Amino acid sequence: MDADGFDWNAAFRAQWEFHWNHQVRARLDGLTDEEYAWSPVPDAWGVRPRGTSSAPLQLGAGAFTVDYDPSPSDPTPFTTIAWRLGHVIVGVLAARNAAHFGAPAASYETWEYAGTAAAALDQLDTQVAVWLDGVRRLGDEGLRRPMGDGEPFPEAPMADLVLHIHRELIHHTAEVCLLRDLHMHTRRVGGYTATATPTIGATP
Repeated sequence: MDADGFDWNAAFRAQWEFHWNHQVRARLDGLTDEEYAWSPVPDAWGVRPRGTSSAPLQLGAGAFTVDYDPSPSDPTPFTTIAWRLGHVIVGVLAARNAAHFGAPAASYETWEYAGTAAAALDQLDTQVAVWLDGVRRLGDEGLRRPMGDGEPFPEAPMADLVLHIHRELIHHTAEVCLLRDLHMHTRRVGGYTATATPTIGATP
C-alpha cells in the first residue's frame, strides 16, 4: 500500500464516526429525563435548575447550571449522565469547534445547559456534526498543521488533537451507556434500591 496515497483524514474520522453511527448514537435513543438526572450515589455532580445546587461553583448562562469544584478532591465526585453529556458537549466538542472550525464561542461558564435529555441529545448531535465536518475540511494537510494557541501543546499537529478528542468521546459516551445500563438493572433487581436524587426540575 502507498502510504502517501492513503486517505488519512478518512481514517481519523472513521475512528469516531463508525463508533458514533453504529454503537453510541442508537444506545442514546430514548434517554429519559429520569435517566439524565439520575444519581446512583449521594451528592453526585449534575445539571440543576439555577440556584438549587450546593456545589462550590455552578457554571452556565441559562436556566440550568452544571456543578463544579475547582479544588481537587479525593475521590473526585461521581457525575450523572447530565454532567457527562454536558462535559462532552461543551468542553470536548463546542470549545474545540469554536477554536478550530469557526463555530460560536463556547465555554463552561457561558453555555446554556440542557434541562432535559432530549435537549442535551440535540446539542450533542449538533456538536458532533460540526466536529466531523471540521475534521473533514482539514484534509490530510490540515492534520499536519500545528494546533496553535489555546491548546496545551500548540506546536503539536492537529492530528494529535483529533485523536485526543476521539478518545475523549469514546470513553465518555461509554460511561454514559454504562450508567443507562446501571439505571435499568438496579430497577429490575428485586430488593435493591440505588440512591436516586433527581437533579432536573421544571424550568424556572
